[in-house]
Amino acid sequence: MSASLAAPRFGRRSEAMAEARKPAESTSPPPLPAQGAPPSDSIVGLRTLCLARLDPAVVANMPADQLIGDVERLISELASQNRAQLNAREQRALATELVNDIVGLGPLEPLLEDDSINDIMVNGPYKVFVERRGKTVLSEVRFRDTSHLTGICQRIAAAIGRRVDESSPMVDARLKDGSRVNIVFPPLALDGPYVSIRKFSRTKIDLAQLVEFGALTAPVARILQVAGRARLNIIISGGTGSGKTTLLNALSNFIDESERVVTVEDAAELQLQQPHVVRLETRPSSLEGKGEITQRDLVRNALRMRPDRIIIGEVRGGEAFDMLQAMNTGHDGSMSTIHANTTRDALTRIENMVQMGNMGLPSKAIRTQIVGAVDLIVQVERQRDGGRRLTQVTEVCGMEADVVALNDVFQFEVQGQREDGKLFGRYKVNPVPPSFMRRLAYFGLDTIWADAIHEAMA
Repeated sequence: MSASLAAPRFGRRSEAMAEARKPAESTSPPPLPAQGAPPSDSIVGLRTLCLARLDPAVVANMPADQLIGDVERLISELASQNRAQLNAREQRALATELVNDIVGLGPLEPLLEDDSINDIMVNGPYKVFVERRGKTVLSEVRFRDTSHLTGICQRIAAAIGRRVDESSPMVDARLKDGSRVNIVFPPLALDGPYVSIRKFSRTKIDLAQLVEFGALTAPVARILQVAGRARLNIIISGGTGSGKTTLLNALSNFIDESERVVTVEDAAELQLQQPHVVRLETRPSSLEGKGEITQRDLVRNALRMRPDRIIIGEVRGGEAFDMLQAMNTGHDGSMSTIHANTTRDALTRIENMVQMGNMGLPSKAIRTQIVGAVDLIVQVERQRDGGRRLTQVTEVCGMEADVVALNDVFQFEVQGQREDGKLFGRYKVNPVPPSFMRRLAYFGLDTIWADAIHEAMA
């Protein structure tokens, strides 16, 4: 390969990629640090030389594997020309880093490829935290500086047709793999841009796998299976990162393939496997403040799309009223998630959100709607050992005066902690037949429900 990087080894694309872009005031590339300088200085110098020799318009269209090989050969040549001492492993690492910076998300790419990581939290360029198995730890990943992180943030926003800068300092986005991203930019972020990435498993998780993970027991899984097949209206409640969406995806496996399912989400996270799924996603307002489409707008429109079930990724505001209306008007088997600490708190939150969108509606009328719409509330929790567990399955029984009557079918009780730090416990079971036993009998599932209850009590 010649010093101009025009050797035929790169092919036609790489010839264009390797055209030198040298400063007008000099005909030679900037010198590397003197031989014997720390390796990090040599890498910085090589990085600068490589970026000066690459044409972004060409490399952006090249496959990543081919680009890494070409860049690695370029680094090898430049290292030889400038007497930089880099071994093959260091050259490969630098080539991968450069390619990630050019066509990927820079230092975040290895974290996105690591399936053991659930969340990535960037607090400025020099602090990147990750969550593994429910525990948050500081990773070794760093950005070079604030400008490096800023460029990655703007690339994420540009991929969905948005922008993030001082005039528009907050953005919600979604990566190609479906991961959800939130970016907060200066001046709101005081220590440089903040990035929060919620990853989603590439493999579909069902109830059987959740039982293996210890998130619930086999009898509880059978109860949830019966609830899905009997078209009960289910609310999944829990805190941030507790596994609500994962459980909702698992429950959706029991929806019959002949049913038309309409999903409504702020950011598409659900991974339904049925053939007849219509996915709707909200749209934020433009920079001019126009064009916003809210979840409430989508839920109202979903009612006109002849759905058998409506699944709302997360209820956050006035759309709670429209969700209750849907559940009360023939769309049995609808599901949603909500942020709450207990099943009782979930009902209170739904009531408050209905009031947010329908001022003046009396509390008793709202509670009557809730009782008529919701059959089961499932509570999930990320516990102090990092494990995500189903802690409550609560039936909505009816009204007693002005109070909604609840019955805890299952309630998890922590009994202790093992030597490895993991909590253990058992489910307290209430054998009272549920108020929807007739519905279970209609679907021929009442015996399975009763057997699961008796097995849990054994």
